[in-house]
Amino acid sequence: MTFVPKTLVFDLDGTLVHSAPDLHAALNLALREFGRDDVTLHQVTQMIGDGVGLLVERGFDASGGPAPDPAAALALFLEYYERDPSTHTTLYPGVIETLEHLGNAGYRMAVCTNKPLEPARAVLDAYGLSAFFAAVSGGDTFPVRKPSPGHLLGTLAMMDADPAKAVMIGDSPNDVHVALNAAIPAIAVSYGYRRIPAEELGADILINRFDEIPTALHQLDL
Repeated sequence: MTFVPKTLVFDLDGTLVHSAPDLHAALNLALREFGRDDVTLHQVTQMIGDGVGLLVERGFDASGGPAPDPAAALALFLEYYERDPSTHTTLYPGVIETLEHLGNAGYRMAVCTNKPLEPARAVLDAYGLSAFFAAVSGGDTFPVRKPSPGHLLGTLAMMDADPAKAVMIGDSPNDVHVALNAAIPAIAVSYGYRRIPAEELGADILINRFDEIPTALHQLDL
């Protein structure tokens, strides 16, 4: 029997947008306030995906050790990031055109990200993406976040979507694991942010470009 998905749920950072430069800038501003050295952009790409709390924790660990006041460090990072979450962020190639194609083909779409909801919405607005998505959930929307299945299933519930006809699309282990935990197929992109090779993510299908999503959807046969 051919699986025909009706709802597509996307990760944000590393999937729709290359947001590491703005996260990098905000993190370094926070580090400097505590007298720490900057971390590199490459280091930051290895820290993304598990929520801003762990991003800040990892940034301080990489620059000399735990923050003396973790709550203050996180608040400072959020102040800087929420002030300017999109200046250096860019869309990955083919995102707008592919989302338009998928919308015209009848798919309903959502975003499920571990980024806090407010800056996630700001980034989507800044790049003209908001209109494509019937629901957006952040890492602070529910009591749990990816890879907990409650984050993905809660996002689907926000749009009254059937999990049996949904697909998760992302770049990281959390994206694949949340799909597996919710018994939903996963498509992984080979670009983005992760600390393991893309081939080891365990996704149902691995693609190299965002515009390969329509073909991948046709290949899903469960």
